[in-house]
Amino acid sequence: MNIVVQKYGGSSVGDIERIQRVAKRIIKKKEEGFLPVVVVSAMGDNTDILLDMAYQISSNPPKREIDMLISTGEQVSIALLSMALQTLGHDAISLTGPQVGIKTEGHHTKSRIADIDDKVLRKHLENNRIIIVAGFQGSNQDSDITTLGRGGSDTTAVALAGKLQCPCEIYTDVDGIYSLDPRMYSNAKKLDTISYEEMLEMASLGAGVMHTRAIELAQKYRIPILVASSMEEKPGTIIKESEQNMESAVITGLAIDNNDVLITLNNVPYSIAITAEIFDRLAKKDINIDMISQTSPKDHSVNISFTTPKGDLEDAKSALQLITTKFQEISTQVNDKISKLSVVGIGMRSHSGVAAQIFVLLAKANIEVQMVTTSEIKISYVIDPKDQQKAVELIASEFDL
Repeated sequence: MNIVVQKYGGSSVGDIERIQRVAKRIIKKKEEGFLPVVVVSAMGDNTDILLDMAYQISSNPPKREIDMLISTGEQVSIALLSMALQTLGHDAISLTGPQVGIKTEGHHTKSRIADIDDKVLRKHLENNRIIIVAGFQGSNQDSDITTLGRGGSDTTAVALAGKLQCPCEIYTDVDGIYSLDPRMYSNAKKLDTISYEEMLEMASLGAGVMHTRAIELAQKYRIPILVASSMEEKPGTIIKESEQNMESAVITGLAIDNNDVLITLNNVPYSIAITAEIFDRLAKKDINIDMISQTSPKDHSVNISFTTPKGDLEDAKSALQLITTKFQEISTQVNDKISKLSVVGIGMRSHSGVAAQIFVLLAKANIEVQMVTTSEIKISYVIDPKDQQKAVELIASEFDL
């Protein structure tokens, strides 16, 4: 069987006309000799609408019930798309995540795919049936519906492609992956290809085209991913293994993330055991930590700063409350008005001085840096949001992004 997994995002199925257009694209793919397995997101802003209703009822709704609620968004779109295909004369069936055999583990609202039982998938594929799968969801060991976090439909699609060992195509409202958001820099370049490593960094830094876990799975199972427009017939971007024999640009992409907060713990006793306890408590609440910095010891104490998503702030405060109660000399500061600007490129492995070059650019423009962290292919800077547009334009122009 010549199987292909396709995924269509919420904007691609935002209304009936778009659903019918997607149905015709799927039929075209089938007529080309492929048997499509199609993953679909909730229509348009449906997930946000459902969440808004939940928070009108409760300021802190139970996460199990959140999953039960928002998983219905995908069920609407898969049923409608299956109806559209059947109306056009093609055998199709809609299946929820649990029905298609997606087993999850971890916490509600941000669970992970543990396994996929593909018996149901194989049965329908053998009957030459187009399968429409609800993205973003599965069921845990208690048979509860769980969701994979925002963007989790990408993860569903890549996981299915990995299980079926077939290509994966992600269709969205953009025509590929750009060096940076064209809305911030009109001369941004569309990339023909990008490596898994670079895309993983870009996704983790707030480039919203792809979900981080999806890239991890694609890299693990060596599944190339095409990212292209569902609205236009244009070449997209292929995410794949890096080609070591080719000269790489120093910087491939630039990402801005305005959805983080900067938390600083002052006067932390200089003890690795205490530092370990701080981050262990945060980890036990499944709080995602990105940038971390620590000052040099002074008077047997240090200051520790880290960034975390705004959505995890209340859980982080709760975890840190236990620390500040135990060690009363520690005080906490929260800065929720930050921009995280990051540059990514495997070319940095063989080119030194990129961090210095950017510091010089920012210094000339009087842009202060509150925090900086580096890795082999990434450098991230925390700056004031009022400076982000200027910083983006300077760096994009300097590195021809």
